Amino acid sequence: MNLYEETLKKYWGYDKFRPMQLEIVESVASGKDTLGLLPTGGGKSITFQVPAMAKPGICIVVTPLIALMKDQVSNLKKRGIKAYAIYTGISKGEIDTILNNCVFGEIKFLYISPERLTTKIFKMRVVDMNVNLIAIDEAHCISQWGYDFRPAYLKIADIRQLQPNVPILALTATATPNVVEDIQERLMFAKKNVFQKSFERKNLVYWVKESENKDQDLLRIVTRNNATGIVYVRNRKKTKLVAEFLQNNGISADFYHAGLSSELRDMKQNDWKENRTKVIVSTNAFGMGIDKPDVRYVVHLDLPDSLEAYFQEAGRGGRDEKQAHAILLYNRYDRAKLRQNLTNSFPETSFIKDVYNTVGNHYNVPIGAGKGVMFDFELGEFISKNKISAISTISALKILEMEGYLALTDEINIPTKIKFIVNRDDLYRFQVANLQFDAFIKLLLRSYTGLFQDYTPIDEYVLAKRAQCSVDTVNKYLLFLAKMKTINYIPKREKPQIIFIEERLDIKNLYISKEHYDVRKNNYKNKIEAAIRYAESTVICRSRLLLEYFGDTKAKECGQCDICKKNKQNSIHPKTFHEIQTEITTLLSAAPTRLVELVNAVNQEENYVVHVLQWLVDKQWIEKNENGEYFNKINS
Repeated sequence: MNLYEETLKKYWGYDKFRPMQLEIVESVASGKDTLGLLPTGGGKSITFQVPAMAKPGICIVVTPLIALMKDQVSNLKKRGIKAYAIYTGISKGEIDTILNNCVFGEIKFLYISPERLTTKIFKMRVVDMNVNLIAIDEAHCISQWGYDFRPAYLKIADIRQLQPNVPILALTATATPNVVEDIQERLMFAKKNVFQKSFERKNLVYWVKESENKDQDLLRIVTRNNATGIVYVRNRKKTKLVAEFLQNNGISADFYHAGLSSELRDMKQNDWKENRTKVIVSTNAFGMGIDKPDVRYVVHLDLPDSLEAYFQEAGRGGRDEKQAHAILLYNRYDRAKLRQNLTNSFPETSFIKDVYNTVGNHYNVPIGAGKGVMFDFELGEFISKNKISAISTISALKILEMEGYLALTDEINIPTKIKFIVNRDDLYRFQVANLQFDAFIKLLLRSYTGLFQDYTPIDEYVLAKRAQCSVDTVNKYLLFLAKMKTINYIPKREKPQIIFIEERLDIKNLYISKEHYDVRKNNYKNKIEAAIRYAESTVICRSRLLLEYFGDTKAKECGQCDICKKNKQNSIHPKTFHEIQTEITTLLSAAPTRLVELVNAVNQEENYVVHVLQWLVDKQWIEKNENGEYFNKINS
């Protein structure tokens, strides 16, 4: 057993690494910049946690997913490993304490959001840290070709100037070939170095069903599979409607979205994880960091706007490597809705500028001021007060973020935190002088450890129950102790935040790059069309379509998706297939031709001709023009 296997066994209890994990671990441990492509559920975190634990120093982990960040920090602490997280929304005092601990304490992992990497306080402290590895999770966010581009990721490479001898490990579950190249270039890899596990999930059966009544089709799927499942829908309102429909039909179901309180989200999530709820109906807010192995089916009632998103969400099924189904219910209206998203996601530049101006006025930020300032952001209140469209406003804010003017965080669930700022002797004297608070202070000290060293999360509800008082009373006691300068008190927050990345500009100086705007719009359009092609393909294996999208040119038919099943029933001998393909392409090279004429011209069974024709369309070798004629795209 080598050092890394010993570390894996000691802290995680596993005897062996999964495929590709050890190769990635050994690569970064030898000091090489490394890009690891592992599918969802492939154990990406192990590839940086093990080498970081195997040598002295701290590992800096950059990730945009606050929920995942908090979850991994919690899991590491349960294993006796010291870890902290810094993200938008926590106080300056808390950041200061965490960074001090990273410099002087035995901290092994610092999780940090990309926005925080560029702050002055972080840059000053990171040079004094003994950093052994920099891990970049969701690395596709650094590429404008990626499906979730985030401008803050472009600044990550700057850390190399502060820690020039530290290797970088970039990780992602979804990257097309051009994104793979872009990641390495933007992170300034000394040498290209990619480890890629095949994205193929042999135990996952992909299925697309054309559905005119999605509720009834969903009910049949759920009834037939008496097991744990996830149902994805596009909007929050629909999560509740679909969950209620299932409940009314005797199914143990619940709904989940980012607009619920953190307590309610945690409760619903735990009920599902512990199998008290069988089916969770959710927006794409559900799933990050949730590694439930026995999900037997993932149903999409709405097609996501990229195959990257679909692949990641579908991949939450069957992580125990037993068979699971990824099912898409699709109809002709979905295509129109998806293409409408393109229009909604790229409003006119004049509207984008108006939204920027409105944000500045909403928070009374003077022109030339506001850099780094953040505000709680209530979308409902903002659009209601300013009488603007919610969808277009969100899209405008995303474009402003891409241009580097503003940043909008996801909803942040930050629990109440306290830290005693007096020493134990002074605290004792305070208790003697203020006997009415003595019992409460003793309760705090009994309930939580580390209150004199770190900002410690506390739960007012737990304290209220133990003290047999109301939550309001607990909050009043905490406020009083803060006023008396006995504790630093940070009340909990549960709102998204908006941050001014740069000083507020006069609207006439606000520049929305037409080149970037057009490139992103075209990129988004291509992703939508790829998703539609996947849903509407009638010939090419679903698994193969997905794998080819991610650059696996040697992908083979899975033999179990709806297309493969149909092809087995309609099987054409390879020689016959080739003959029909040659005849069709020859005819179309001469002139555009209608379907009826093609069928008449090719001396084979009609269903065989239609089958091969559709295959050529799916491969994008031929297309249909506005007159309903097929033409050879390659020669056009």
